[in-house]
Amino acid sequence: MMLGPSAMSTLGAGSREAARVTHLTWFLIILATVIYAAVMAAMVAAIMRRRGSISDAPDLERKGVRPVIIGGAVIPGAILVILFIAGLGAMRAYPTPPGVAPVHFTVIGHQWWWEAVYGDGASGKSFRTANEIHVPVGRQVEITLLSADVIHSFWVPRLQGKIDVVPGDTNAIRFTVTKPGSYRGQCAEYCGMQHANMAFAIVAEEPAEFERWLVAQHQSAVTPVDSEARLGEQLVVRGTCASCHTIGGTPATGRIGPDLTHVASRAMLAAGTLRNNRATMEAWVTNAQSLKPGVLMPSLPQYTGRELLAMTTYLESLR
Repeated sequence: MMLGPSAMSTLGAGSREAARVTHLTWFLIILATVIYAAVMAAMVAAIMRRRGSISDAPDLERKGVRPVIIGGAVIPGAILVILFIAGLGAMRAYPTPPGVAPVHFTVIGHQWWWEAVYGDGASGKSFRTANEIHVPVGRQVEITLLSADVIHSFWVPRLQGKIDVVPGDTNAIRFTVTKPGSYRGQCAEYCGMQHANMAFAIVAEEPAEFERWLVAQHQSAVTPVDSEARLGEQLVVRGTCASCHTIGGTPATGRIGPDLTHVASRAMLAAGTLRNNRATMEAWVTNAQSLKPGVLMPSLPQYTGRELLAMTTYLESLR
């Protein structure tokens, strides 16, 4: 996930749709600069003109009315028409290329994380992942947006404009990524205590690499061979974790929290809050509330230090 200063910039377009917004933004900046310069020039010219005495009555019929009409109505009206046309051009839809079906999946907003549900039309199979949404470069992507609780807002500034995710309603967003990379997204509608820490990443890959990712995500979790990881598997899939999380190919089938089948393959944990490594995984499993207060993930005081270490070892093997 991009974390640099330009991660949320609307000027670094990574899709066809965002490029329109970038072009419109630069057009507005340039136009505003020209208008500002013209107004300042007119003001300076008015100041520099030789004026009569204070007792001179202005000739409104000859000198005052025309500049007011032109400068106060005609020119602003023409500028507003130009801006309206430019805005409509940025809003128009891109047609779907003939013979190429868009990549479609569903994203569900939760407090405070994002769930992505990918379906396979050929086999009828689907899988779920969290906070790291993979898409192919060069193909139109269509995302159906749902909310599991409150109003959220799905926003990836470098790919598309923001759109609300409303409980009981269905919205959709479309874009075509033109550059491979990781694009940071953020919930843009206040949704509770951890709203600021409800981030996600759109990972854009070349089509062949995206297909390999799809195949890997359809696989069940690997069976651990290490004794410590085997202990961790027993604790995770037959303990408290299984009531909230799914791990493919195991008895863990909970749907409250993120699917953990391939959790170790993701770059971040806790919706963009933590780098995904062994240390942060152990800290999250041990006491999530200390890292992200208010989340539904409980602390696990019933487990010993050795058991928590074994659980971390198992989760870190799920790639």
